[in-house]
Amino acid sequence: MMRQITTVCGLGLLRPAPGTWASAAAALLGWGAYWLAGLPLVAALAALAVLAGFRAVAAELAGRPGEDPSEIVIDEVAGMLLALAFPAAAFWLGRGWEGWLPWPAVVFPFLFFRLFDIWKPWLVGRADRRGDVAGVMLDDLWAGLFAGLASVAAAILYHVPLALMAGP
Repeated sequence: MMRQITTVCGLGLLRPAPGTWASAAAALLGWGAYWLAGLPLVAALAALAVLAGFRAVAAELAGRPGEDPSEIVIDEVAGMLLALAFPAAAFWLGRGWEGWLPWPAVVFPFLFFRLFDIWKPWLVGRADRRGDVAGVMLDDLWAGLFAGLASVAAAILYHVPLALMAGP
């Protein structure tokens, strides 16, 4: 069972780039969850992925300190769902589209998440270098947090000047 969780039902076995496949699947899952029930379901799925991920990764890597096998992708799913929670929150709080999380609001968290997950700046890299079970999960959670914030910042940078040009 733990192997099914860590590989997200085998997504981690896809080649090449299992983390990208898992992130894309999580983006689609988050988009569908938002469409079905909005922010509460996206947040619940993110929380579930985080809790299940910490537990399953600890079980899977017991006795193997310092390993972060590429087939373990629950961390990417948790981070991607966290990243999607940011635009989901913005739309849930009344920023539009009658229950839909519109298409670019899914693309940018995905792109930012993959950028931060691969580049590993600042706290993402620090968590990755921990060499323990928590580091396996934490680097992707930091990447998800930064991707969510970057997505909101990009939306603001795009929409605010347009609104100012449109006038009152």
